[in-house]
Amino acid sequence: MHRQSVVNASPLIFLSKAGMVHLLRQEESEIIVPEPVAQEIRKRGNHDVTVKVLESTDWLKPVEVSNIPALIQSWDLGPGETSVLAYAYANPGVTAIIDDGLGRYCAETLGLPLRGTLGLVMIAKNRGIIPAARPIVTLLKQHGMYLSESVIDRAMALIGE
Repeated sequence: MHRQSVVNASPLIFLSKAGMVHLLRQEESEIIVPEPVAQEIRKRGNHDVTVKVLESTDWLKPVEVSNIPALIQSWDLGPGETSVLAYAYANPGVTAIIDDGLGRYCAETLGLPLRGTLGLVMIAKNRGIIPAARPIVTLLKQHGMYLSESVIDRAMALIGE
């Protein structure tokens, strides 16, 4: 059996812009991109780096997510977060990759495996995929990812930086 994660738009966009999309695929054989997430990305236009990454990366798999449980619908999240959580909920063991605070809270409440962009960077550092995390976090921030300095400092302390 192959391992999967399911990704929301913002982690895919930040990592694509920073040239670090490979951090999505640290142990998974494929990364699921629910169709609402893929549509959100495609709206950025054919010249956008994330659109190019989505269309040219064979391990990024756009899929339809047709069954959205009422339990997830009740959170009134955006279509991307909703479809990511619905896929993870329907496929036990699939990790949801979400940065949005309410989406993350929903995943935690439902007991779904969860990572964010910062978590992916921390794992990559711990596994020796990248030599240092802080420069990558700085690069991601330059490309629009918001994290407070206190969150970054706590995360870096956890991985010895």
